[in-house]
Amino acid sequence: MINASTTARPWALSLADLTQAAVFAALIAVLGLPGQINLSAGVPITLQSLGVMLAGAVLGPKKGTLAVVIFMVLAIAGLPILSGGRTGLVSLSAPTAGFFVGFLPAVIVIGVLTAMMMPKYNIVLGIVINLIGGMAVLYACGTIGLMIKADMTVGAALATNSSFVVGDLIKAVLAALIAAPVHRGRPGLITPLRVRRHA
Repeated sequence: MINASTTARPWALSLADLTQAAVFAALIAVLGLPGQINLSAGVPITLQSLGVMLAGAVLGPKKGTLAVVIFMVLAIAGLPILSGGRTGLVSLSAPTAGFFVGFLPAVIVIGVLTAMMMPKYNIVLGIVINLIGGMAVLYACGTIGLMIKADMTVGAALATNSSFVVGDLIKAVLAALIAAPVHRGRPGLITPLRVRRHA
């Protein structure tokens, strides 16, 4: 028999949930303030993907996704909150389109996999999860965007991603190292994604 408590309104949001999501949306925006390093392909290296990893790793699939959605909606609405003072529409019309859109599936994957790991956060597994969502998923979306917006071949688009690898590896580790003590100090931030069965 499935425990009803695990299936009752799993995506309901409290005021505290909304507040946490809004704080992380602001964090992602703030991480764009240090600026960017522009690459020849027109795709900048920024810290905002770290914010996406943190949203998934700390808040999980529900609140983390909401945080990224809030950030993306505000950017598309015209706020210059992307790195370099760009708006969402500017990003969507540039080679960065795939990476910007990829923030959403990246945080969902990180959030879901992290929730499946909970209630105890494991740093090593957390790093792996951040790499899956924050690199594999994000790079896949970015590659598609480069092929469409910059008319690149698959090989050229994949080669462009190589410029991000070292920095994103560091971000994945940092996100896990930050998430671990947060979950120790604030257990219950992420509801474990497990269905309990009783005999």
